[in-house]
Amino acid sequence: MNKQRILIVDDEPDLCDILRFNLEATGYEVEVAYAAEEAWETIVNCKSSNSKCPDLLLLDVMMPGMSGFELAKRLKADSCTATLPIIFLTAKDSEEDTLYGFHVGADDYVAKPFSVREVMARVKAVLGRTPQISNVLTYRALKIDLTSKLLKIDEEPVALTKTEFELLALLFTHRGQVFSRQELIKRVWPSDVIVTDRTVDVNIARLRKKLGVYASCIGNKLGYGYYFNQ
Repeated sequence: MNKQRILIVDDEPDLCDILRFNLEATGYEVEVAYAAEEAWETIVNCKSSNSKCPDLLLLDVMMPGMSGFELAKRLKADSCTATLPIIFLTAKDSEEDTLYGFHVGADDYVAKPFSVREVMARVKAVLGRTPQISNVLTYRALKIDLTSKLLKIDEEPVALTKTEFELLALLFTHRGQVFSRQELIKRVWPSDVIVTDRTVDVNIARLRKKLGVYASCIGNKLGYGYYFNQ
């Protein structure tokens, strides 16, 4: 049985070492990132290589550069990481901070200073709920597996490029929401790649062709953008 993987994101090395020691002693696989940008890069690399992404993030809020709140919002906006459980571990312990943490997608919120035993209990509780979240999305005979990055229609695999799959997953997980071409470019394509509106249209056209009888599910609101039409 594969170990559950936890990514600790905190700029305090001593705290990371303590958490890592105790989590590994309990049987978890643990990785550490000392900045939100480093954590984001780790997760992006997992997605691009189709390797196992973390099962849980232990995430600080106040770090140099990108904050934990900003990282959480970025993860929840991505269809491939939207269900990734997050526990905030932070000194920002006001009621407003806590409520905002849950607003941006936290599964739990633990104020510093904390006991390691409390964190371990919270981790166990959140991971215990995780299997209830399905990574297989279905619509009639269409199945999108967010873990294996595979599309099936009538149980037959359909070969999609990475971009086509990301477009489909994003539109499907936000059914009815219209995305402009610029929004799709920002969410699907790497930031260091120059992409035009025409490139989006070409990829959507290819995706529709591969969807066959479900091609009409990818709708276009003239002057606004694309959406999943059910």
